[in-house]
Amino acid sequence: MEAAAEPLRSVRHLSRVLLFLSQCYILSGDGSLNLEHSQPLARAIKDPGPTRTFSVVPRAAENQLFSHLTESTEIPPYMMKCPSNGLCSRLPADCIECATNVSCTYGKPVTFDCTVKPSVTCVDQDLKPQRNFVINMTCRFCWQLPETDYECSNSTTCMTVACPRQRYFANCTVRDHIHCLGNRTFPKLLYCNWTGGYKWSTALALSITLGGFGADRFYLGQWREGLGKLFSFGGLGIWTLIDVLLIGVGYVGPADGSLYI
Repeated sequence: MEAAAEPLRSVRHLSRVLLFLSQCYILSGDGSLNLEHSQPLARAIKDPGPTRTFSVVPRAAENQLFSHLTESTEIPPYMMKCPSNGLCSRLPADCIECATNVSCTYGKPVTFDCTVKPSVTCVDQDLKPQRNFVINMTCRFCWQLPETDYECSNSTTCMTVACPRQRYFANCTVRDHIHCLGNRTFPKLLYCNWTGGYKWSTALALSITLGGFGADRFYLGQWREGLGKLFSFGGLGIWTLIDVLLIGVGYVGPADGSLYI
């Protein structure tokens, strides 16, 4: 009987091996048999869910969009000079654009049509918003204005005390509330006129009291002449008297060429 039961045990072992191999084959997904507990896993693997789409913006278009946004939010430089909701006729020249005519007669009153620049807000005499208006002015170029209507740069290198008087080229700019024809910035030849902070009264007082020791010359920055007066005792008094007269009339000034205060 043990001999008859031996083949039966072999068949059982073989059937168990075949059953194990068949289950592994099915679980690997290659089999045709679908188990119920494996269906949710299959759906989870095959269903990727809702898809997201991303649009790639070209670099040139991105830069153009960024520049457009920057320009739309950027405040123009001239807005710093333009008061809001003021009279249009009193706006500075940098805030308006006028249709000028250079063929007008010099010195005669003229009227020009003007328009406020973008982002500028102003009103008329009735406090109503206005963009187009008329201004009245005198027909003349900016460089023909009186000296009180423009500001010029100062030179600290030319000599103010000289014969003949020295001149220098200055860059002049018309004041904001003044209207004129042509460029509002122009060069002009002016006389040297600047000061280094030296006082005429102090120089004269030193020349009278301590001129024999060269104190006046030292104060004015003329140290060579000051040493000469110091070691010669004021030229035995003669040089001292001459300096009192020259400083008194303003002929002797600071060594840097500036004017007295």
